[in-house]
Amino acid sequence: MKHEVVIVGGGPTGMMLAGELTLAGVDVAIVERRASPDLVGSRAGGLHARTIEVLDQRGIADRFLAQGKVMQVNGFAHVPLDISDFPTRHNYGLALWQKHFERILAGWIEELAIPVYRGCEVTGFAQDDTGVDVELSNSQPLRAQYLVGCDGGRSVVRKTAGIEFPGWDPTISHLLAEVELAEEPEWGMRNDAVGLRGLSKLDDVGLVRVLVTEEQPGRTDEPTLGDLSEELIRVYGTDYGVHSPVWITRFTDAARQAAAYRERRILLAGDAAHVHYPAGGQGLNLGVQDAVNLGWKLAQVVKGTSPECLLDTYQAERQPIGARVLRNTLAQVALLRQDERSKAAWEVVSEFLKMDEPRKRYAAMMCSLDIHYDIRYDLGDRHPLLGRRMPDLDLVTANVPLRLFTLLHNARPVLLNLGEPGGFDITPWAYRVQLIDAAYAGPWELPAIGTVTAPTAVLVRPDGYVAWVGDLTQMGLTDALTTWFGPPTAA
Repeated sequence: MKHEVVIVGGGPTGMMLAGELTLAGVDVAIVERRASPDLVGSRAGGLHARTIEVLDQRGIADRFLAQGKVMQVNGFAHVPLDISDFPTRHNYGLALWQKHFERILAGWIEELAIPVYRGCEVTGFAQDDTGVDVELSNSQPLRAQYLVGCDGGRSVVRKTAGIEFPGWDPTISHLLAEVELAEEPEWGMRNDAVGLRGLSKLDDVGLVRVLVTEEQPGRTDEPTLGDLSEELIRVYGTDYGVHSPVWITRFTDAARQAAAYRERRILLAGDAAHVHYPAGGQGLNLGVQDAVNLGWKLAQVVKGTSPECLLDTYQAERQPIGARVLRNTLAQVALLRQDERSKAAWEVVSEFLKMDEPRKRYAAMMCSLDIHYDIRYDLGDRHPLLGRRMPDLDLVTANVPLRLFTLLHNARPVLLNLGEPGGFDITPWAYRVQLIDAAYAGPWELPAIGTVTAPTAVLVRPDGYVAWVGDLTQMGLTDALTTWFGPPTAA
């Protein structure tokens, strides 16, 4: 079987990437070891504002909003960070278990008719100058131009490609489980001398979500019901008659990042590229945004629209974002330790984060609304919008109201002209870039930055980030179009 791109791993990152590639007209398939799309266990528990925006850019955000609970989910080291005053249409988070997120996303990729090879694993691969031969556990070989590992922290793709995974070893370890209890437990979360622990009721009838800190970190074997029982007894003095586990997992504060996100025709995204403590609920969101950054770039290279060097911008832009998440989770773990020095540091930081300016900056960081890619052209002074997310403006085009995000539903770039209609000629890119003449009378505001000068024109990438800001002189526009969307076509 041949495909232009094969994705290993059908979790949130893999499915989002498959959707992005399909919208761009690429033949893509997913290899997923799980035989069923149903995810066992609730897993991660929320979406941040920028991820909701990304889903809105593709016209599917309402599917998730309809089944989750809109609320303020932002926080740093258990200090709540309210974003209800942020200039975004989605100034909130969404409480939605990962199993539901994956189910809804699976419905989307089914609509897009993306093939999924279930119940098999990648056992090896070999790449050459034109593609990658992929070996599967069911003996059915696959051939692809590019192979993308979205197969988690223990990524077979990363290991087989020989990509190093440096970082920090674990200092704490937790067991997380969904079980039934024979006795009424001590409900609620605690963080004390024995570590973080808690028991809470799940939506499912009779199921309890259990979190305990293990006495010794560093175990790598699969946790059992016996392990969970022992830790409950150590922490609570009883295991409450724990039985019928649906799901038990172990996670730690290990923090690692791939030394490279690309090895020729092999790419990494999501947990395959970075693992960290789940402080702030950033992991799933980080992976989905990796996928949206990579998808359109990989599609243009596969289709021959852009040179292969465009893929280098994926690592250049996303690796620093991943590194930042690793650093802030390391900091949060340090603040949440229960020794007196850590408690004192947490008290100072919590007071600091209650101030308006620090709150805005840290909240924007935690929900990825402050991302600023380093996009440079010889334009003199750089406009604050360049390299940042494009706001979802309420535009008027030909006397018809239109939200900007609706222009991104098909994952195509947009040159938005807010000056004199007909002032731009991008004929050599006409089949790749939408040229929209529009009017907008409101303020231009960015989270954590504030109000910025209204531009005359902006070039918006398929991932919603601004690639060029200018005016009718079009200075630098040709360079920007060529850099991001390939050389001009012949007349």
